[in-house]
Amino acid sequence: MPKTKNYKKLALCILLDAVGYTSFIIPGIGEFSDIIWAPASAWIMTKLYKGQQGKIAAGISFLEEAMPGLDVIPTFTLMWFYTYVFSANKNENKVLKSKKTLI
Repeated sequence: MPKTKNYKKLALCILLDAVGYTSFIIPGIGEFSDIIWAPASAWIMTKLYKGQQGKIAAGISFLEEAMPGLDVIPTFTLMWFYTYVFSANKNENKVLKSKKTLI
């Protein structure tokens, strides 16, 4: 995936995390909005990230939005960093190690 698409996905993730923060704007009503946002955020997470990682992230996103007070965790943004920064570094290290063993 080209880097520009990665950064567009990062911007989308930040926006989606901001939507999750809106429950803090209106006390009382905000936690009620999480009843709607929790399953919606889980579904969106499965669409953004495929496979087993997407399913696990969706479960975490659902719990984070459903539990009162945990809305401050930027789940979408953390998943982006996990996918495109931390996992990418692991894959690069594996490739470098395999090249060294071939030489």
